[in-house]
Amino acid sequence: MDLGLHGKVAMVAAATQGIGLACARELAAEGCRVSVCSRSPVGGELGDGIRAYSCDVSDPAQIEAWLAATFKDLGAPEILVTNTGGPPAGLWEDMSDDQWATGVESTLMSAVRMARMVAPLMRARGWGRIVHLTSLAAKEPNRILAVSSTLRSGLMALTRLQASELARFGVTVNAVLPGHTMTDRQVHLAELRAERDGTTVEQALAAQAASVPMGRLAQPREIAAAVAFLCSDRASYVTGVNLLVDGGSVQGLA
Repeated sequence: MDLGLHGKVAMVAAATQGIGLACARELAAEGCRVSVCSRSPVGGELGDGIRAYSCDVSDPAQIEAWLAATFKDLGAPEILVTNTGGPPAGLWEDMSDDQWATGVESTLMSAVRMARMVAPLMRARGWGRIVHLTSLAAKEPNRILAVSSTLRSGLMALTRLQASELARFGVTVNAVLPGHTMTDRQVHLAELRAERDGTTVEQALAAQAASVPMGRLAQPREIAAAVAFLCSDRASYVTGVNLLVDGGSVQGLA
């Protein structure tokens, strides 16, 4: 299937590993010129068609610098995939004000700022795709992911608001809510569960996989495939959707 993305300029945040990197590679494979960013120095080859920049997405000035560098090197972005590392894990009453505030800046405000910066360019072009990467915790809050669950639910509302306001300009806004995916974050959470339950990390990962109706964890490329479709011409009438890609984990209807 031709997704109609050849030559498009895409920005993918926090995309030098895990789901973000898988999204960048999927878009590059479809012919996009991809700009990715990372807080830490990039080691190794990310793939053809991908350029990496240093940027902490919790810092507005660094986001502006990333956009300016992308514009200079590749052109005006037509696709934006917002993404961040997960905020600190813990129960809501155990998290400090600083941890909550850090989560707001990195998880919520980064998406607000990135979309706000690219939206005028997309409106002027009459075409654009914004996809927010969030989590199934947005629909099914997890008690040990209090900050993430709260903020990612907010991103669902932001997605709907942005979609309604940008639709008439040919810009779609959607969110992808990954389920349990084999990433460094998944391993970290398994370490926390293993310590709590007195088991091994391997046992914790196996138990997590067994809880999914498909009986396994997702691979990052499976999440990336959904993101690439939402960025495509084929998805031109899809906007305001918060799409679960979770192997059937979330059982609610809402």
